[in-house]
Amino acid sequence: MIARDNLKVLGIESSCDETGIAIYDSERGLLSHTLYSQVALHADYGGVVPELASRDHVRKTIPLITEALKQATLKRTDIDAIAYTTGPGLVGALLVGAGIGRSLAWSLGLPAIAIHHMEGHLLAPMLESPAPQFPFIALLVSGGHTQLVEVCQVGDYRLLGETLDDAAGEAFDKTAKLLGLPYPGGPELAKLAESGDPTRFRFPRPMTDRPGLDFSFSGLKTFALNTLQKEQKLEQISPEQLKADIARAFEDAVVDTLVIKCRRAIRDSNTKTLVLAGGVSANQHLRKRIDEMMQKEGGQAFYPRSEFCTDNGAMIAYAGWRRLQAGEQSPLKFNATPRWPLEALQRV
Repeated sequence: MIARDNLKVLGIESSCDETGIAIYDSERGLLSHTLYSQVALHADYGGVVPELASRDHVRKTIPLITEALKQATLKRTDIDAIAYTTGPGLVGALLVGAGIGRSLAWSLGLPAIAIHHMEGHLLAPMLESPAPQFPFIALLVSGGHTQLVEVCQVGDYRLLGETLDDAAGEAFDKTAKLLGLPYPGGPELAKLAESGDPTRFRFPRPMTDRPGLDFSFSGLKTFALNTLQKEQKLEQISPEQLKADIARAFEDAVVDTLVIKCRRAIRDSNTKTLVLAGGVSANQHLRKRIDEMMQKEGGQAFYPRSEFCTDNGAMIAYAGWRRLQAGEQSPLKFNATPRWPLEALQRV
């Protein structure tokens, strides 16, 4: 049986190109978190190389666990349970974290719990104070996902809308690449957009002229490329300013689209609480526009701190605690689930 009081959960995140380890205490909150990013490793390739990502997780996971324990002034035997990401994500990377997490739990005689990566993101704002209260609408927006989800309770999720092609973060990265920006491109594009002229170009707001809550962002990348090629031939402004203006127009289009869809979801559900999570939720322009929209709607938006927007172990440790608290445990046999619908999870 699991001690319900003062439960310490070690969380392991290894779904893509970041190795995240954290320890969450049910009474004291987050005790420690460590993170290693593989950005430099994959930069030369312009994107994540799955085999290299898996190998780096093998090298980094155990040392990061040791560091997290040191930060929290704990020994391995002080841990009460272990949570690890088992999907969705890169199958090799997932197997590294799941293998280490499940093996460590077995060796210490501890319960283990397999965690859905996107549920971790969805619950990340719960680590903040004040935390959102159920029910709420969540916008999960990252390099791999763009989804609007109705959240009634942990595990009780209803998908309202999702991207039909590129995720918002993926569209940011692809557009940044065609502008010649370094990897990872999304943050670089947002930074460049700050010096762009917001009145020079206006890009489409995809699928906002029709009902529904689905998204489509692949066409914006093509629109940006066509605009760049056309304006380069005219040579009316400097190449640097042209790229900044395109970056601004692109960011404005994505942000406007996300805000419009969130407004629809809030009104349709009659819910006044909106949660944003995932890597793109760190975008300051998006946060400002969402806050303005929610103020007009008489509601409030909640976000994780910037360091918990991208992949991290803290969200996995917290999600693990919520599910372990409800009595869930994973069997000794483990696997990876690279494709795993959020709606398939059980309510706790």
